[in-house]
Amino acid sequence: MSQPLEGIRVLEFGNFIAGPFCGMLLGDMGADVIKIERPAKGDQTRAMPPLVNGESASFAALNRNKRSLVLDLKQQQAQDVVLALVKKSDVFLENNRPGVMEAIGLGPEQVRAVNPKIVYVSASGFGQTGPYRRRAGVNLIVEAFSGALSVTGSPGEMPMRTGIQSADVFGALFATYATLSGLIGVLRDKSGRIADVSLVESSIAAAAWETAGFLATGEVPERLGHQHRLNAPYQLFETQDKHYLAIGTPNDELFRRFMKAVGLASHISDARFATYVLRKQNESDLLDVVTPAVRARNADDLEALLVETGVPCSRVNDFQEVFANPHIRARNVVEEVKHPRMGATPTVRNPVLFDHDGPSIRRPAPLLGEHSAEILRDLGYNDVQIAALSRAGVVLLADADKQ
Repeated sequence: MSQPLEGIRVLEFGNFIAGPFCGMLLGDMGADVIKIERPAKGDQTRAMPPLVNGESASFAALNRNKRSLVLDLKQQQAQDVVLALVKKSDVFLENNRPGVMEAIGLGPEQVRAVNPKIVYVSASGFGQTGPYRRRAGVNLIVEAFSGALSVTGSPGEMPMRTGIQSADVFGALFATYATLSGLIGVLRDKSGRIADVSLVESSIAAAAWETAGFLATGEVPERLGHQHRLNAPYQLFETQDKHYLAIGTPNDELFRRFMKAVGLASHISDARFATYVLRKQNESDLLDVVTPAVRARNADDLEALLVETGVPCSRVNDFQEVFANPHIRARNVVEEVKHPRMGATPTVRNPVLFDHDGPSIRRPAPLLGEHSAEILRDLGYNDVQIAALSRAGVVLLADADKQ
């Protein structure tokens, strides 16, 4: 048996998160991902802290299961190497600003002229067309433009940026979806595809309830703080011991269980709280009743009680608490990877579990240019030719290959 994407070759021209995260997900499933980087610095994430023995932990988290080939794509010989790889590859993945790849002879039409069956995936801030196509679109700017920040935070206050890189991750997931869909099309004897994935549009698509509400009613969604757009109670509450507990009651039965658990059974028959819709309409009144009852309890005790009664809830955990949690430990969410410079490094495994031959971490994130010579030899270059390319600055070799 083999992994789902074994035998698939991906050429990744990625920086930061969107492209590299997509490439990593494909690599986890068995694809041979060749990460093509620029000389000297490579992927800009390599310089991001924290550094462990000179290597970026952030880069390592996004670039496992890849081989690094460093080329100066401004030189024709480097472009020739890429086109030779294109002939033997299935996916061309890039997240540069629109127009950059075309300028160096590696745009979608130029690549498909060499391999018509390749799946060419471009992830960019604003997409490949439209008046903003060349506009810079890093994560925070995408969150702002897409409307995501407008509904994040408390009413009347400055919007709060999300704590994770949501726009980049949404873009990476949609790019992965596009890649896999394109590969299935090729397997069904159809031609390759060119996929244009916009991070802005990915964030808009992820705001399913907010956009649905606006498009249906014309009412602009507002910031609600810790409250839910459609349901109540469904938010964070502060407890007696100054912790925060997330509690959600998305149906009538769960609401009844919750009210009984916190000693508010007498309010279940209140006409204001009789239905899902009425509870949201009378949310302020409901919170006046519920908030003091929650604040009178300790977080751990109330969480245990609600879990026992089947009410969705959780303490707000920090990451130290997350990784110490017995459930996370039982699921082996953290794996140890041996890196040539960073040593034994804990990392988060792929969240997908198959019954067999699922995603795995076969190799750590590559050193800059670690596999340049290896990949060129696979293409038929001999050591003399590789040395000449290195002297000309076309390719960067790992230290061991320079000797």
